[in-house]
Amino acid sequence: MSQVLSMWTKLSPLPLGARVFSFAFSQKAPYFATIRPRFTVLEPHRAELVIRKRRGVHNHLGTVHAIALCNGLEAVMGALAEATIPADRRWIPQAMEVRYTAKATTDVTCVAQTDPEQWTGLADTGSEVAVRVHGTREDGTVVVEGTIRLWVTPKKRPAPAAQQARSA
Repeated sequence: MSQVLSMWTKLSPLPLGARVFSFAFSQKAPYFATIRPRFTVLEPHRAELVIRKRRGVHNHLGTVHAIALCNGLEAVMGALAEATIPADRRWIPQAMEVRYTAKATTDVTCVAQTDPEQWTGLADTGSEVAVRVHGTREDGTVVVEGTIRLWVTPKKRPAPAAQQARSA
């Protein structure tokens, strides 16, 4: 189990545990703190968070700003990736494609999803994993949807002890 998923599993059942997790997650990538994400679901292949509609994320129309929505989608995707990726792999975002489909006039729930087979048979030279993302208003209307493409590669292996000793 990844460190992120382990922390969620330990904290989320506790009073205010999901908020503590959300704050800690935002400290890992401080830009996420600008939307004050509140995670509600984190498991392999699915993650959800809520962006509260508040002045700090408004655009000139008084709705949740498009870039705040993208920030929420990237945060929820990152949590999903950490909870899902095989232990011998690492990931980095490669591309994001989104469509804005309605005004974000309420709190927005951001969701990221993958299928188990997307994480199997990953090539040693690197593989693309497409994460489906969307955000919905409180009435269920989709306000943003898209795909975030990850580049997944093997983690670097440490040099054997003999090589480390020679290079020292």
